[in-house]
Amino acid sequence: MLQYRYDTQLLIDGHDLDENVIEDYIGSHFDGDCLLVAGDDTLIKLHFHTNEPWKILEYCSKLGEIFDIVVEDMDRQERGLKG
Repeated sequence: MLQYRYDTQLLIDGHDLDENVIEDYIGSHFDGDCLLVAGDDTLIKLHFHTNEPWKILEYCSKLGEIFDIVVEDMDRQERGLKG
């Protein structure tokens, strides 16, 4: 059984984005692991394993336009099912 079920990935298109600020905020406010935040001040790629992907989507949508959203169920994938 996985501790964090959902692999959450997305892009944020915005202005004055700071990958360090985003990474610090997510790391201290949301439960999960495998956090990766990379990009520049207008485009950020985010990857995070969590049990509450909707909270990540809600936070990121406040930073800019979110797109290329992928939420995969890693538990289903582990059992050989489509995630």
